[in-house]
Amino acid sequence: MSSPEVVVRPERAEDHEVVRDVHRRAFGDGERVPALVDALRAAPAALTPLSFVATADERVVGHVMLSACRLDALPRLVDVFSLSPLGVLPEFQRQEIGTRLVAHALAGADGLGVPLVFLEGSPLYYGKRGFADATKLGFRPPSLRYPPGAFQVAKLSSYEEWMTGTFVYSDVFWSQDCVGLRGERLAASS
Repeated sequence: MSSPEVVVRPERAEDHEVVRDVHRRAFGDGERVPALVDALRAAPAALTPLSFVATADERVVGHVMLSACRLDALPRLVDVFSLSPLGVLPEFQRQEIGTRLVAHALAGADGLGVPLVFLEGSPLYYGKRGFADATKLGFRPPSLRYPPGAFQVAKLSSYEEWMTGTFVYSDVFWSQDCVGLRGERLAASS
C-alpha cells in the first residue's frame, strides 16, 4: 500500500476544529495549544497570521502557524513572526510532514517581506530546517525560561544586519502562559 499524497495549503475556517484535534493529539497537553491557536487567530496584529495545514488524502494531519511579534531593535521595532505551534498527528510523524510545513511557512513569511522568524523548540529538529541558535546570533530571548539552544531564529531575504535586539512575543503568548517553560515542563526538559 502506498503512502497518501501530502498537500500543504492555507488553513480554512472549516479546518479549525480539526486543527484543534491535531494539536491535542500532537502535544498531549489538553487544551493549552489549541487555546493558543484560537487566541492567535482572534487577536489583532500588525501582521496577519499565516496558518497552513498538511493534508493526506484530504484529511488534515498537520498544522503550522506564524503569528505577529516584534523585534525590539535599537533603531526601531521590527515586525517579525513566531512559528508556533507546529503539530503533526502522531501516526503521521517522521514522514517529513513537519519539514514541509516549516518550509511552506518560511516561504510564506519571506514572500511577505518578513525578515525574521523566531521559535522555541528543539535545536536538533529545527536546526535542520533553517533555524539557528538566536542567542549566538545576537538576539535576546523574551524570557529566562528557555532551555539552552531552544531560542531559535531563521533569517529571511529581507533581513538586514542592524536587525538585532530583543524578541518580544505578542500579548497572546503571555496571556496563555506559552512563553518559555514553567514548573514541571522546565524540570522535564533538564
